[in-house]
Parts: sequence; structure tokens; C-alpha cells
Amino acid sequence: MTVVYLSLGSNIGDRSAYLEAALKALKQVPKTELQGQSCFYETKAWGKTDQADFLNMVCQLETDLSAQEVLTYCQEIENALGRTRLEHWGPRTIDIDLLFYGKHSLNTKSLTIPHPYLHERAFVLVPLSELAADLKHPVLNKTIRELQSQVDIADVEKWSQD
Repeated sequence: MTVVYLSLGSNIGDRSAYLEAALKALKQVPKTELQGQSCFYETKAWGKTDQADFLNMVCQLETDLSAQEVLTYCQEIENALGRTRLEHWGPRTIDIDLLFYGKHSLNTKSLTIPHPYLHERAFVLVPLSELAADLKHPVLNKTIRELQSQVDIADVEKWSQD
């Protein structure tokens, strides 16, 4: 079994419901077990900033699937939950990014592992630190805790439904 970390985000409609639906769908992926999940965090949009705030989280899976198969299932879940790709980094019902696939590095036309922007994204590093603060990035050779200390986390707030 390979340990996989995914980042999930939503900024359209009932954001928490989309995250919960994606988690439920991930639990149904064959040869895969959900091992843990972070809290939800509310964050400002990254990249394209003129849009609604996101709810973000990270989950940990163990799988016997290949990285490409994990990506395919993630994209199927996104499509089933109404994800449309109208503009790069635009609003979305759900976004699922493959952050790490074991200690592997991969760079193909459809998939780069580790995720190429994860070390720049506080909305990924803060929830990932909940699950794997001592995980070492196989390319940058720094722990998630070290990477998090190098980004501004001021706009990443733990979310409560109050």
C-alpha cells in the first residue's frame, strides 16, 4: 500500500457539503482506504484572487492503485460533483489535487508529483501539517513543518459551522 495525500477545496455553493461528498466518494475508491483527514480551513483564493473564499482540507489515503489511477478517480469525483473547468484557477464546486504519492517523484503531461505548487500554498501546508508535519518533501528535502514556516499563514483560519 502506498500513502497518498490529497488536497480538497471548494468555493461554490455549500462548500462543506462538497468536501464531505468528495470524502464519501474517496471512501468508495477500490483498493484504497481513507486513513485520516484534517479540519476544514477557510482561505482566500490563490492564483486568481477575485473570487469567493475557499474551504480547504487535506486527507490521507493508503492505496494499491497507481498514481495515474488515483488521479483518474479524483477527476471522476470532481466531474460527478459538478466541477467545470472554465478558467485556470477559477471558481469550483470541488478541486482535488494529488499532493504526494508515497516518496515518488513523477513528471508527466497529466501529473506532477509532488504537486508543483504545494510548498507555496498555505491552504495546503496548514492542513497537511495536521496529518504529516514531519513528512519530508522528496524534491525540496524539507519537512511540511519547515515548508509551512516559510509561507504566510495569516489568511488560513480553522473553519467552524457556527
